[in-house]
Amino acid sequence: MMPARSFLFLQGPPGPFFRELAARLTALGNQCSRVNFNGGDWLDWRGPADNFAGTIGEWPGDLAALLDREAVTDIVLFGDCRPLHAAAVEIAKRRAVTVHVFEEGYIRPDWITLERGGVNGHSSLPRDPQEYLHLAKGLPPVPAYQPIPVSFRQRAIEALLYFAAGCLLRPRFRGYRSHRPYRASTEFAGWALRFATRPIGRLRARLSGRRIGRSRYFVVPLQLDSDHQIRTHSPFSGMTEAIEQILCSFARHAPADTLLVIKEHPLDNGLKGWRGIVRRIALANGVADRVLFLEHGHIDALVARAAGVVTVNSTTGTLALSAGTPVAVLGAAVYDLPGVTHQGILDTFWASPGKPQLEIYDAFRRVLVARCLLRGGFSNANARAHLLPAAVARLCRVAETSSTASASARVSA
Repeated sequence: MMPARSFLFLQGPPGPFFRELAARLTALGNQCSRVNFNGGDWLDWRGPADNFAGTIGEWPGDLAALLDREAVTDIVLFGDCRPLHAAAVEIAKRRAVTVHVFEEGYIRPDWITLERGGVNGHSSLPRDPQEYLHLAKGLPPVPAYQPIPVSFRQRAIEALLYFAAGCLLRPRFRGYRSHRPYRASTEFAGWALRFATRPIGRLRARLSGRRIGRSRYFVVPLQLDSDHQIRTHSPFSGMTEAIEQILCSFARHAPADTLLVIKEHPLDNGLKGWRGIVRRIALANGVADRVLFLEHGHIDALVARAAGVVTVNSTTGTLALSAGTPVAVLGAAVYDLPGVTHQGILDTFWASPGKPQLEIYDAFRRVLVARCLLRGGFSNANARAHLLPAAVARLCRVAETSSTASASARVSA
């Protein structure tokens, strides 16, 4: 039996995942508490919690006092780049408190990331392909699992309830400032317009699909403009800047008989009007007739038939690599490894994309599954049923390892 731990939960994904995870950890004899920063956090939680109504400047002092009062050994959070979370990670490092970071999976679909210390650009994963080949020795192949059914409707409802509670209880959490660039009401308006125009977008996608089927093409999967993958882990200030660089390179260096297919992110709120932005930049570079924009479509089939994928650091890159499709990465990505992705400048990718070395990529996937991936998802009961047992086992195993290491350090001292 591992010694009881004291888990402090910060912000999680909208919905009951953190609440259900804490209940399972508590049933094993651990202590679990929570900091609620807004009404959505409050709605999604049950049990002991502190309602933090202060500012980001007051947060480090309050957190330090809370770590002492609750004898916290582990912090659990979703995403390590939110200002509140980034501050918590730094304080935890100074106090030898273990930080467990959840994030959407490095490999999609049906996988969730859980890493100790940080994710994405803050990950401690190796950057040397030879190290993956070494670490993968003895690890089993990743099975071809059956897909986990998901419900976009349930995910939308949970997100709606979270943001609605945040709006209604704003006076109670007067100091809270969201890491997201838009107000919840503005995002709702964007989603309403996107739903209203969905039939038009699907018709456009079908018409574009007929042209794609006859041509050689490259794919650019758009990422959320507000995502820290763009704002923190890339050289771009936003996706518009990335699109400009990609289209400029495509216009100058791609073979004249190739198309560029730009696919909108399925969770984009529609506020930026990416179709118009792409059209304007394509016209400026003289390639409007060779650039297609898709609001809808199956990204897995799209990248499987592509000549290559250009991404900032989207997990669509791993989807493409699994299909043997060449990938060029413009930002920081854990899968951007020599032998796996294009290592030259983007200008050379269009004519000579190369091929990923599947032996290295297979080793990479085996190590990821063993070290930081869990099957399941946050966004509906079925996906959480897969994820929760694995998350509890991983958290307890890491916590036990941390406890043993701390005890050994004290003995050595």
